[in-house]
Amino acid sequence: MKEYLDVYFQNRNKIEDFIEETFLKIGELKNLRETGFKDVFKLFPSLELVYIIDKKSKMQISPNYFRNYEDKKALDVSRDYLLGKINFDQKTNSAFTSAYVSSATKNSCITFCVKEEDYIIFFDFKIETILERLSLIELNKPFHTITKTFYSIAGYSMFALSLFIVCYSIYDFSHSFLIKGIFDLDTIFKPIIALTLGIAIFDLAKTILEQEVYFKSYSKNSKVETKMITKFLISIIIALSIEALMVVFKIAINDYDKMINAFYLIAGISLIMIALSIFIHLTKKK
Repeated sequence: MKEYLDVYFQNRNKIEDFIEETFLKIGELKNLRETGFKDVFKLFPSLELVYIIDKKSKMQISPNYFRNYEDKKALDVSRDYLLGKINFDQKTNSAFTSAYVSSATKNSCITFCVKEEDYIIFFDFKIETILERLSLIELNKPFHTITKTFYSIAGYSMFALSLFIVCYSIYDFSHSFLIKGIFDLDTIFKPIIALTLGIAIFDLAKTILEQEVYFKSYSKNSKVETKMITKFLISIIIALSIEALMVVFKIAINDYDKMINAFYLIAGISLIMIALSIFIHLTKKK
């Protein structure tokens, strides 16, 4: 919800201008009361509640008009507390409230108020739907369900794979050391490399599930993306560095003439580190 509000506040003026200009083309609104404001509901998919207040008594003189039904429980309820927080534009006789959670719908909304003769008409708009209709967020339900399902399957599969890698590395080390009695460089370094890769895969899966499944991100947060890429590459660099160290030891012991291959591996790791350093520097500068 915080991102919904962030997107709304960034585009608040455009949203209010859009709503206000659309209402100006509708004409007198009080005449729509007989039909329960059905035409306005058709025009605004984000509209979820309409009600009317008497300007003098500040009492609600109409039921709550919802999209498909009416609720008369709010009749003759004082709305003085609400009017005290609204500053009407003298030219247009209209005003917008700040974002709040509606007690009638339990949704985050904004209210557009219009003065007409002795009445004040209130229109509650659901923020989430407004942002979707204006293409400020992506909230296509079928597509969102498909992508969420895909990311869920991929994320949990990566979780399972990382757990398998960790468990297998521990099993392989224990089996080689305790049962086979083998204790050499391969026995020590291979589990460390596997554990490092398991951590990298786990972090990537966690980020995917956080950003795409449990909390869909609708705004581009470069900090999150940079952090994810940085953590993943650091884990890969650590794994490759350990592998390079193991290769150096093996070549130094068994075949010293092939040391150039270890140099190529270390040079490649160095290039990755330089590229990562440049990437971090450029993102911080931006």
